[in-house]
Amino acid sequence: MLVLNAVLVGVLVYAVLGVLFAILFVTRGVARVDPAARGAPLGFRVLIFPGVAAFWPWMLGRWRRAVAGGGA
Repeated sequence: MLVLNAVLVGVLVYAVLGVLFAILFVTRGVARVDPAARGAPLGFRVLIFPGVAAFWPWMLGRWRRAVAGGGA
């Protein structure tokens, strides 16, 4: 039972961090990672939100490389 609780807490932490990151990314980061997304409508941002939340470590890496000038 202790292992199950630890796994569930880990999943919860991952999900909360993903949602927080996704909010920040879809409002500020997506245009930096993909210049074609600059000025994208709200519908596009809503569509990418779940994927960004799920794959937030990968998207964080892409955003960091884009900010550093390494491209996407």
